[in-house]
Amino acid sequence: MHAIAHPEAHEPVGEQRVLLSGVSWADYLRLLDIRGDRPVPRMAFLDGTLELMSPSRFHERIATMLGRLIEQYALERDVPLHGFGSWTLRREEGLRGVEPDECYVVGPPEADVPDIVIDVEHTSGGLDKLAIYAALGVPEVWRFARGTLTFHALRDDHYTEVTRSALLPDLDPAVLAELAARTDQHAAIKVWRDLLRT
Repeated sequence: MHAIAHPEAHEPVGEQRVLLSGVSWADYLRLLDIRGDRPVPRMAFLDGTLELMSPSRFHERIATMLGRLIEQYALERDVPLHGFGSWTLRREEGLRGVEPDECYVVGPPEADVPDIVIDVEHTSGGLDKLAIYAALGVPEVWRFARGTLTFHALRDDHYTEVTRSALLPDLDPAVLAELAARTDQHAAIKVWRDLLRT
């Protein structure tokens, strides 16, 4: 294994991303075992390249807020939503593995993969996570990047950007992004609750 990229100088304090090439599937599994249940580093694996990422406070705040907003929506609308956090998704066939920022199953919780994955892309230069999620068969990926939330639906073997989620069609990505970016989480959730009740 050898490093082929390092964190960019303009990345926020606390967020680091390293890519290692020449990593075997067995190496990837060993590193997952060594890390155990610790939340960092987050790992993604694609065709022999391993990404190790330590998320920043901003990254985690946005991911958590998006999760809280979705969960509040599900409670208010009585949608059976099951959260699985950073569930490690992997498939040896295709050599793919990834840990989303947040993920959810809509309906019965016994799914092999989540229905919705939240992916916060605060810095650039990492692996193509959409290629990984597509190979794993995740129906929807919600990506937050540069202040914008976009929905991506799996069509055949690739993602297409869509204006609404097929699973939670009432949700407006622009409203979610604006609320998720607010620094006062408590106030943002109250605003969201009031919007859902009007």
